[in-house]
Amino acid sequence: MLKPIKNKVQYQEALERIYKLMQLDLKSNSKQSDELEILSVLVKSYEEKKYPVEKPNPIDAIKFRLEQLGMSDSELSKIIGYRSRKSEILSGKRKLSLDMIRKLHDLLNIPADVLIQAY
Repeated sequence: MLKPIKNKVQYQEALERIYKLMQLDLKSNSKQSDELEILSVLVKSYEEKKYPVEKPNPIDAIKFRLEQLGMSDSELSKIIGYRSRKSEILSGKRKLSLDMIRKLHDLLNIPADVLIQAY
């Protein structure tokens, strides 16, 4: 019987069981595939409570995403506007406007909830 994960021992046991299930050739909608899915949800819930991951600073997120995409800072100017504005944004002297947040979200796929946080 599956139960909520409440401590590290149960967490480790769930991880071990997930690993064993993942080694099998499971059929969809089988008892074992359902068990794997439920255990995964329980582990995720436990990890979100015990090991929360903070959202990155909006400026760090922009820089990271540009690096991931192989884009230069000058290409950022084309997205948010003037070159001086880009420099002010990246240095923290100017805050992102709503229009900039929308463009960064749409064009760079940066989550809006990361971009709208205070920094």
